Amino acid sequence: MDLLQCTAHEIRDLLRKKEVSSKELTEAALDRIDKVDGTLKAFLHISRESALTWAEEVDKRFSEGQEMSDLAGIPMALKDNMCTEGLPTTCASKILQNFVPPYNATVTEKLYQQKAILMGKTNMDEFAMGSSTENSAFSKTKNPWDIQRVPGGSSGGSAAAVAAGEVFYALGSDTGGSIRQPASFCGLIGLKPTYGLVSRYGLIAYASSLDQIGPLTKDVEDCALVLNGIAGHDSMDSTSAEGKAVDYRKALICDVKGLKIGIAKEYFGEGIEEGVKKSVYAAIELLKSLGATYEEVSLPHTQYALPTYYIIASSECSSNLARFDGIRYGYRTESFDNLTDLFVKTRSEGFGEEVKRRIMLGTYALSSGYYDAYYKKALQVRTLIKQDFDKAFEKFDVLIAPTTPTPAFRLGEKTDDPLQMYMSDVCTVPINIAGIPAISVPCGFIEGMPIGMQIMGKHFDESTLLRVAYTLEQHTAYHKERPVL
Repeated sequence: MDLLQCTAHEIRDLLRKKEVSSKELTEAALDRIDKVDGTLKAFLHISRESALTWAEEVDKRFSEGQEMSDLAGIPMALKDNMCTEGLPTTCASKILQNFVPPYNATVTEKLYQQKAILMGKTNMDEFAMGSSTENSAFSKTKNPWDIQRVPGGSSGGSAAAVAAGEVFYALGSDTGGSIRQPASFCGLIGLKPTYGLVSRYGLIAYASSLDQIGPLTKDVEDCALVLNGIAGHDSMDSTSAEGKAVDYRKALICDVKGLKIGIAKEYFGEGIEEGVKKSVYAAIELLKSLGATYEEVSLPHTQYALPTYYIIASSECSSNLARFDGIRYGYRTESFDNLTDLFVKTRSEGFGEEVKRRIMLGTYALSSGYYDAYYKKALQVRTLIKQDFDKAFEKFDVLIAPTTPTPAFRLGEKTDDPLQMYMSDVCTVPINIAGIPAISVPCGFIEGMPIGMQIMGKHFDESTLLRVAYTLEQHTAYHKERPVL
């Protein structure tokens, strides 16, 4: 048995039966990283020694018969914008290349408490700004299905690491599709939870009203296990939602009888590849054959989602990234004449082109004389987009659409045309604008490359999303396919 091809829940069962040890798993994962990551570039930092130490501790607890969590002893990875005490957290940016946080993000702490084994930090688009993981200051991550293609972004390193069998699951962050889009490109399950369900404390902010942490996994059951491990109220995060704890494993029911599905017609228009449409509709017909019903629904303000997103996100990033000035932490230019010169040179040398582009766009949108015309207007349109979803969910249990317009594109294909790159997020950004949950599930292949179907749900109704995704998964085999490296 190739352990690294197993799912996290399969590994959990093997650990509990003592058929494998956490140290064996960790050593196998490290060997896999040594073998393939020189090509893939999924990782920025490897925590080799600490991972082996934690694994030995977990094995000791298992041998003593202690009750352990579902995630105990299982190798995983974190996107490099989630703080890890004693381990670099760079956001794939030169400006933070030597930053080692003095504290853990809440999700990091929760996974540590459950004795998960952190293998390292994964590559990403700098400060999570991008759709291809080509904007990293350190390396470009490759897609395990075809190393000439991108893995998606900005959580491309996390997606590539899971798809390549380097870890069993990983966390990413999703501001406008950055979990779901790489999940689609790499043949994985990717969940963007409801805004506020998972704490953002210790997540280095890009756009605070849009960012959300979520899992990238090999199947839906793994997704439920990881969500159980990271969801919940956090007093350290003022936007964290209060509510009763939910066991998402109970949502893993293979049954969609009576489920009402809305087909968001605006998501099947111009720019969506025909092969993607066919695969998504085939999955919808499968759900219908299993007892669900569907009909078309209109979300009329979808056409304004992309410009609305880029105005809001850029404005918030302009504010959030103002703290990186060479004074308190991070990179500082070596030569400067005065304080202003220090700021200008540090930020000019420390930030990449895409980050500068979005900071400038956001600063312009927030400036005197333009605030009302751009940022305020974008917030008003945001309300209309949310109302579209609210109205649709009065009639439907879930909405379904493609996750991405196309399969993974080739490295360098869109780097010279930012607007074309932004269009790859056209199906995912409305979900972040509305704050609702959405999950990407593999639904087919085009020329050997995986594609995903996006299932959208009501606020805090992740259970229904998982039930629909699980039902689809149990009647298809796309999630069982693995890339050959």
